[in-house]
Amino acid sequence: MTPEIRSTIEATWPAAALHRVGPWLIREGRGGGKRVSAASAEGPVTAADLPVMEAAQARLGQPPLVQIAGEAPETDALLAEAGYAVVDPVVVYAAPVERLTGEVPHLAAFTVWPPLAVQREIWAEGHIGPDRWAVMDRVTGPKTSLFARADDRPAGTGFVAIHEGIAMLHALEVLPGLRRRGAAGHMLRAAANWAAANGATTFSLVVTEANAGARALYASLGMEVVGQYHYRMKQA
Repeated sequence: MTPEIRSTIEATWPAAALHRVGPWLIREGRGGGKRVSAASAEGPVTAADLPVMEAAQARLGQPPLVQIAGEAPETDALLAEAGYAVVDPVVVYAAPVERLTGEVPHLAAFTVWPPLAVQREIWAEGHIGPDRWAVMDRVTGPKTSLFARADDRPAGTGFVAIHEGIAMLHALEVLPGLRRRGAAGHMLRAAANWAAANGATTFSLVVTEANAGARALYASLGMEVVGQYHYRMKQA
């Protein structure tokens, strides 16, 4: 994963606060999910540094959770030895924004900020609630939400923001009964059109490795894997 993509992830889905303790960067998530409540190693880590991180996470009411990118194999091995299991491996996709731009069918998907009440209802059905909405509100750069319709009904929503020319999609959600009707693809197209109009040259997103359906969609649109990371969480 390139430094540019890493900084885009941090800027477009930001933690509430950052704390540095020893070799660790601790993200304060306030319920916003793993990405904003994980620790990362900013330097070499030893077994003696683990209790420091665990105590810092506990003070924030967060579990012992560490994000591991490909450049930290020693830390990954240390955590594995200490009983931290891998959770939610993540794949990063990206493509030139023009590869995704194009016409969206009338009223199939559009951008709106702030999100409508019906969008929040769709997110809530996918367990994306107020704590994650607060993450979206914290973004200071260009941002918008996505709203899709299918079969003449509200069908899906998402969020996209831009950091230094890279747009990143987050919190894409389509109602279960309206999936496989093109809503996700229409939202990606609308997001790319918005990103291009706001100066982005690259379009990116992150998705769990296990989400085969979404990954197939992104590949079909010409997006390519540009990085991976995973989390390790201490087992009770």
